[in-house]
Amino acid sequence: MLTVTSGSHTSRLNVYSAEDFPRLPPTDVALHTVDATALLGTIDKVARAASRDESRPVLTGILVRFQGDTLVMAATDSYRLAVKETRLEEAGPDLDAIIPARALQELSRLAAGAESVQLGAHENHVVFHAGDVWLTSRRIDGQFPNYEQLLPESFEAVIATPREPLLEVVRRASVLAQRNAPLRLRFAEGELDVAAQSQDVGEARETLPIDYAGEALEIGFNPEFLREGLEAIGGDTVDVKLINPLRPGLLASPDESFWYLIMPIRLAG
Repeated sequence: MLTVTSGSHTSRLNVYSAEDFPRLPPTDVALHTVDATALLGTIDKVARAASRDESRPVLTGILVRFQGDTLVMAATDSYRLAVKETRLEEAGPDLDAIIPARALQELSRLAAGAESVQLGAHENHVVFHAGDVWLTSRRIDGQFPNYEQLLPESFEAVIATPREPLLEVVRRASVLAQRNAPLRLRFAEGELDVAAQSQDVGEARETLPIDYAGEALEIGFNPEFLREGLEAIGGDTVDVKLINPLRPGLLASPDESFWYLIMPIRLAG
């Protein structure tokens, strides 16, 4: 029994035996040091694409893979896919695991401001150490989707455009894309028309000058997914790559090895 007293207040709380607390995984494992900026920055870009549906555990995780001096992370909720490759100053550890996205997001919070993060693997756990904090996470068992096969090799249209103006237009139009309404993007000669309409709410439309010279192409996307993809890109320019209205679209940054694939929404009419 724990008794808490403050002035005239007294509380008595039932307690449990410390021996009943789950045994913690060991932290005395071989650790490898990784630059914190590279690790946490990669997590930030891909974590938003991980699923929150616990019925499909594999998709709630992030694939973390070290290939020599390259760190690869990928996440998907089956409607979108985020992949980031980050060059490291030296070869990384021998690690290829699916780690819960929530654990990696917690690591980003705990290790914010740190210069480096140490990590290692022990059986079915992954161990992280930053400053005076230790974080252990169980790996997710299962087969992560082959993300390389999901990325199209060729596109019918590749449009390079400033990221910030496009993001602002998408944010404004998305306000009227309620109740699962799609965001309509119509690419025509020299311009992009972004529109949204929600029954009984209203509609919005805005035109943005864009470097496009092909046949008119109209495609629909989930507004939240599109916005988060544009927000994840760190460069000033984004490449919008399209095939047709029924095939996934790809957002990519020419300044970083980052790809964000989005499934389209079939548009009525």
